[in-house]
Amino acid sequence: LLFLNQLQKDLEEVKELLTKATRKRLRDVLMIEKHKLELEIKNQPPPKPKDAAEEEKLSLGGYTVKINNYGWDQSDKFIKIYISLNGVQKLPAENVQVNFTERSFDLLVKNLNGKNYTMTFNNLLKPISVEGSSRKIKTDMVLVMCRKKREEKWECLTQVEKESKEKEKAAYDTSDPSEGLMNLLKKMYAEGDDEMKRTINKAWVESREKQSKGDIPMDI
Repeated sequence: LLFLNQLQKDLEEVKELLTKATRKRLRDVLMIEKHKLELEIKNQPPPKPKDAAEEEKLSLGGYTVKINNYGWDQSDKFIKIYISLNGVQKLPAENVQVNFTERSFDLLVKNLNGKNYTMTFNNLLKPISVEGSSRKIKTDMVLVMCRKKREEKWECLTQVEKESKEKEKAAYDTSDPSEGLMNLLKKMYAEGDDEMKRTINKAWVESREKQSKGDIPMDI
């Protein structure tokens, strides 16, 4: 663009000189220069429109980050998923895209601080309305609004999450209270950090000592 401006200024000056030149040889030289400048200006590529330049910028580099952290809530009509992304409100609205199906949605945030961000939810617990669902851009946050097809409470977000909770419950929900407690302690031990494991081990040793002295009748 700067080079084109220089060419146009040169052309204007040549035209001005032509109006003042009286010698034929000088006029011929100026006429040749005028034609050369006009041809060069004509062959310059047109400036890119702003949206095309932006599209090109979006397609450049950066890497994709998978979003794992989120919060969620619900009302009678909507499931609301809150995704924190610093500075997301500064992006053009078209850079934040959400595609919905009846049992899923995926979020794509383009070119936020040189990175792309994605989040996908498959196998939603219950069907949603594609037309009634949307997304809102807030300060440092994207809010995904999934419109429930039926106004009922969801116990969790996905079918997989529900199945996982049911397996967990079955592991320690038994007719024998001591067996249920043991299963729960085993789970806590397996998933706990070193401090948790030390605490459970200590409780286990103490309970065995009490049982051997006859202080408690039940083996925990």
